[in-house]
Amino acid sequence: MTMTAATAPAQDALQLYRILSVLLEYPSRELVRHRNEVFDAVHALQLDSEDRQDFDAFEEWVRRQSETDWQEHYVRTFDLSPDNALYLTHHLFEEQDRERGLTLVTLSQYFKAEGYEVAPGELPDYLPLILEYVSTLKDDRVARSFISQSAQALAVVADNLDAIDDPYAALLRIIRRRAEAEPPAGQSGGAEQAAA
Repeated sequence: MTMTAATAPAQDALQLYRILSVLLEYPSRELVRHRNEVFDAVHALQLDSEDRQDFDAFEEWVRRQSETDWQEHYVRTFDLSPDNALYLTHHLFEEQDRERGLTLVTLSQYFKAEGYEVAPGELPDYLPLILEYVSTLKDDRVARSFISQSAQALAVVADNLDAIDDPYAALLRIIRRRAEAEPPAGQSGGAEQAAA
């Protein structure tokens, strides 16, 4: 397939979600070993200046980290600090809130109906999972519409990370801008399904 000027940025946007999904996962040995390839893929994308600046800042930080340092930082940031949890409904509901449970069930059912597999034991509001899902959608307009439904929770996480000047704040800013922006004109569709 030949990429036209119109399809290249649209495909880049979907690829961007996949890359963000990978970078927001726990930095496994495999990710650490292949980080150059991940950042090479980022460099190949057509990004606006804000996104490029945020990716460059995150890449610079990652390149200064050893495997262990990166992993320890991730655990401290996301696993040991509930304020930064990547489970988006956590930021919208109390832990034992019935509404949170219903939202998780609705999201699970939506993914199942769409043929998207959620690993056993994984909660469907996990941001890397949501980003991986939207990377499979037909275009950026549909993806942004889906992500926009998580804008409130994304803003909480992004603000919390910005407040502590955490390197991961750069990635959340990219996602937040996409969640809060108008979808690009000229693309079809809309995803008015349930998201966190």
